[in-house]
Amino acid sequence: MKHFPDLPPIWMLGAMLLSWILATMVPILSLFSLGLRWLGLFWLLLAALLVLWSAFWFWRKKTTIEPHKTAQTLIVSGPFWLTRNPIYLAMVVAAAGVGLYLGTLSGIIPVIALAIVLHRRFVLPEEAGLKAAFGAEADAYFEKTRRWI
Repeated sequence: MKHFPDLPPIWMLGAMLLSWILATMVPILSLFSLGLRWLGLFWLLLAALLVLWSAFWFWRKKTTIEPHKTAQTLIVSGPFWLTRNPIYLAMVVAAAGVGLYLGTLSGIIPVIALAIVLHRRFVLPEEAGLKAAFGAEADAYFEKTRRWI
């Protein structure tokens, strides 16, 4: 685990893989329907668009998108006007989309774990870093913008 790349996309892919394993091996409350599959695909598309929109703002503001690095700019526009963590939100939505596509309750369970991991390992430390770097400006942003949705 020492050389494990501690990156949010790795955690998201792990949650998606675990969703597939659980839905296949331990299908709790199968809810399969064509409507759920389409909804799952829609959520995946929505998540991808939110990541692209967010990445554009990182590029536009010339600040790092990498977790565990110090931001040079506090982004409060674009998707960051709606939520402080649009990329992490998109990752949870994408994992939920996979869970919906799989059509079992067991396929949704890893999504909850993913949200908890992202919150504890990335969101809270990043917010502390933003507060340290931007002080009152970060406090004002945190006060008016929700952490997730």
